[in-house]
Amino acid sequence: MDKKEIEFFKELLHRRLEELLNHAGDTVSGMTEQKENFPDPTDRATLESDRNFMLRIRDREYKLIKKVKKALDRMENDTFGICEKCGEDISVERLKARPVTTQCIDCKTKEEAFEKALGI
Repeated sequence: MDKKEIEFFKELLHRRLEELLNHAGDTVSGMTEQKENFPDPTDRATLESDRNFMLRIRDREYKLIKKVKKALDRMENDTFGICEKCGEDISVERLKARPVTTQCIDCKTKEEAFEKALGI
Protein backbone atom coordinates (compact mmCIF):
# COMPACT_ATOMS: atom_id res chain seq x y z
CA MET A 1 0.00 0.00 0.00
CA ASP A 2 1.42 3.36 -0.94
CA LYS A 3 1.75 6.43 1.27
CA LYS A 4 -1.24 8.19 -0.32
CA GLU A 5 -3.54 5.25 0.49
CA ILE A 6 -2.24 5.07 4.07
CA GLU A 7 -2.95 8.79 4.53
CA PHE A 8 -6.45 8.31 3.14
CA PHE A 9 -7.20 5.55 5.65
CA LYS A 10 -5.55 7.44 8.51
CA GLU A 11 -7.76 10.46 7.87
CA LEU A 12 -10.83 8.22 7.50
CA LEU A 13 -10.11 6.46 10.80
CA HIS A 14 -9.42 9.72 12.66
CA ARG A 15 -12.74 11.17 11.47
CA ARG A 16 -14.58 8.00 12.49
CA LEU A 17 -12.92 8.03 15.91
CA GLU A 18 -13.92 11.65 16.46
CA GLU A 19 -17.55 10.87 15.52
CA LEU A 20 -17.67 7.91 17.89
CA LEU A 21 -16.20 9.87 20.78
CA ASN A 22 -18.71 12.68 20.24
CA HIS A 23 -21.59 10.19 20.34
CA ALA A 24 -20.26 8.71 23.57
CA GLY A 25 -20.19 12.12 25.23
CA ASP A 26 -23.73 12.87 24.08
CA THR A 27 -25.02 9.65 25.59
CA VAL A 28 -23.46 10.25 28.98
CA SER A 29 -24.75 13.81 29.21
CA GLY A 30 -28.19 12.79 27.95
CA MET A 31 -28.56 10.03 30.53
CA THR A 32 -27.44 12.14 33.46
CA GLU A 33 -29.68 15.10 32.63
CA GLN A 34 -32.97 13.21 32.51
CA LYS A 35 -34.55 13.02 35.95
CA GLU A 36 -38.14 12.65 34.87
CA ASN A 37 -40.88 11.15 36.98
CA PHE A 38 -43.48 9.22 35.03
CA PRO A 39 -46.76 8.42 36.76
CA ASP A 40 -47.63 5.98 33.98
CA PRO A 41 -45.64 2.71 34.21
CA THR A 42 -45.84 2.29 30.44
CA ASP A 43 -44.08 5.62 29.87
CA ARG A 44 -41.42 4.64 32.36
CA ALA A 45 -40.96 1.27 30.66
CA THR A 46 -40.60 2.99 27.29
CA LEU A 47 -37.91 5.29 28.68
CA GLU A 48 -36.03 2.33 30.18
CA SER A 49 -36.29 0.39 26.93
CA ASP A 50 -34.95 3.36 24.97
CA ARG A 51 -32.08 3.77 27.41
CA ASN A 52 -31.17 0.09 27.19
CA PHE A 53 -31.20 0.31 23.41
CA MET A 54 -28.92 3.36 23.47
CA LEU A 55 -26.55 1.64 25.88
CA ARG A 56 -26.29 -1.38 23.58
CA ILE A 57 -25.52 0.88 20.64
CA ARG A 58 -22.90 2.78 22.64
CA ASP A 59 -21.34 -0.51 23.79
CA ARG A 60 -20.93 -1.52 20.16
CA GLU A 61 -19.47 1.90 19.39
CA TYR A 62 -17.05 1.53 22.30
CA LYS A 63 -15.83 -1.74 20.83
CA LEU A 64 -15.46 -0.03 17.47
CA ILE A 65 -13.43 2.77 19.10
CA LYS A 66 -10.96 0.16 20.33
CA LYS A 67 -10.74 -1.36 16.85
CA VAL A 68 -10.16 2.05 15.26
CA LYS A 69 -7.36 2.78 17.74
CA LYS A 70 -5.78 -0.60 17.01
CA ALA A 71 -5.97 0.10 13.26
CA LEU A 72 -4.21 3.43 13.81
CA ASP A 73 -1.56 1.60 15.85
CA ARG A 74 -1.10 -0.87 12.99
CA MET A 75 -0.44 2.10 10.70
CA GLU A 76 2.32 3.26 13.02
CA ASN A 77 3.79 -0.27 13.06
CA ASP A 78 3.53 -0.63 9.25
CA THR A 79 1.22 -3.65 9.59
CA PHE A 80 -1.99 -1.94 8.45
CA GLY A 81 -3.51 -3.69 5.45
CA ILE A 82 -1.73 -6.97 6.12
CA CYS A 83 -3.79 -10.03 7.07
CA GLU A 84 -2.96 -11.22 10.57
CA LYS A 85 -3.70 -14.84 9.59
CA CYS A 86 -1.88 -15.40 6.28
CA GLY A 87 0.32 -12.30 6.02
CA GLU A 88 -1.00 -11.34 2.58
CA ASP A 89 -2.15 -7.84 1.67
CA ILE A 90 -5.79 -6.98 2.38
CA SER A 91 -7.44 -5.50 -0.69
CA VAL A 92 -8.03 -1.75 -0.75
CA GLU A 93 -11.70 -2.40 -1.57
CA ARG A 94 -12.07 -4.46 1.61
CA LEU A 95 -10.32 -1.79 3.66
CA LYS A 96 -12.61 0.86 2.24
CA ALA A 97 -15.63 -1.21 3.26
CA ARG A 98 -14.20 -2.02 6.72
CA PRO A 99 -11.03 -0.08 7.56
CA VAL A 100 -10.64 -1.78 10.95
CA THR A 101 -10.41 -5.25 9.44
CA THR A 102 -7.44 -7.42 10.33
CA GLN A 103 -8.04 -10.26 7.89
CA CYS A 104 -8.20 -10.64 4.12
CA ILE A 105 -11.52 -11.76 2.69
CA ASP A 106 -10.34 -15.36 2.19
CA CYS A 107 -9.24 -15.80 5.81
CA LYS A 108 -12.35 -14.08 7.16
CA THR A 109 -14.61 -16.27 4.99
CA LYS A 110 -12.85 -19.41 6.26
CA GLU A 111 -13.14 -18.22 9.87
CA GLU A 112 -16.87 -17.51 9.51
CA ALA A 113 -17.47 -20.89 7.86
CA PHE A 114 -15.61 -22.60 10.72
CA GLU A 115 -17.64 -20.67 13.33
CA LYS A 116 -20.87 -21.54 11.53
CA ALA A 117 -19.92 -25.22 11.48
CA LEU A 118 -19.30 -25.09 15.23
CA GLY A 119 -22.52 -23.19 15.84
CA ILE A 120 -20.80 -20.18 17.41
